[in-house]
Amino acid sequence: MLQSRSGNVEINGASLAYETAGAGPSLVMLHGHVLDQHQWDDQFQSFASDYQVVRYDARGFGRSTWPPGDYNHAADLHGLMRALDLDHAYLMGCSGGGATCIDFTLQYPDMVDGLILVGTGIAGFQPSGPPPPSLLAMSEALKRGAIDEAVEYSLQVWTDGLRRTPDQVDRAARERTRAMTAQLFSRRPVEGAVQQTFAPDALARLNELRAPTLAIVGSEDNQMLHDIADMIVAESPNAQRVVIADAGHHPNLEHPEAFDQIVRSFLSRL
Repeated sequence: MLQSRSGNVEINGASLAYETAGAGPSLVMLHGHVLDQHQWDDQFQSFASDYQVVRYDARGFGRSTWPPGDYNHAADLHGLMRALDLDHAYLMGCSGGGATCIDFTLQYPDMVDGLILVGTGIAGFQPSGPPPPSLLAMSEALKRGAIDEAVEYSLQVWTDGLRRTPDQVDRAARERTRAMTAQLFSRRPVEGAVQQTFAPDALARLNELRAPTLAIVGSEDNQMLHDIADMIVAESPNAQRVVIADAGHHPNLEHPEAFDQIVRSFLSRL
């Protein structure tokens, strides 16, 4: 049975919940920003056999707090790694967690051994065209306090994608996503909590992203995430891109074995 250690650390005014297990090179996992650290349940178990794995709930997610005041997710990651005595690590981040990984790497390049970016966002990216109707409907449902309705719209946007119906998606993965998203959407926003960004933003600095980088995208993920992955590969000197078929925004939940194989192959070459 996997032996792990969990707890909370005070970082920049917030209490961040984390879990760590295993031994070897350090691998820190950052969840997407409609989920929490349980996005990585499968990978946490799998990779602990060869790595010291760390996962945590970002400020405002899962069991971490979200106090009023200015904050920066990359600064929180830096504080967490220092608190856990990690001088350097591989970073694996999904969506908003991937954007945090990119910001962190640009600020602290010597602390990053490699990057795995999954359906990643990036600071400074502006999508072209109107947002998907389901995303607008999700926002309206949240304003009305219709949590279940908002979660279903979120699943349509991020899990199903435009070309799949719900019954074409792995049921267990969809329900795990639903549970994490529902917990997040039920959380009351904190007045006075303001996310700060770096200037210039990451999109303008991609040529400075020197760490070996793997950009993973689900074939059914939103087109803007494919566009971001293409930009990373075009602008960053050590980046490559892999598409996982029949997967949406969180491919590690839908196809964990294929996902793990892709990541292990990348890490084995570093």
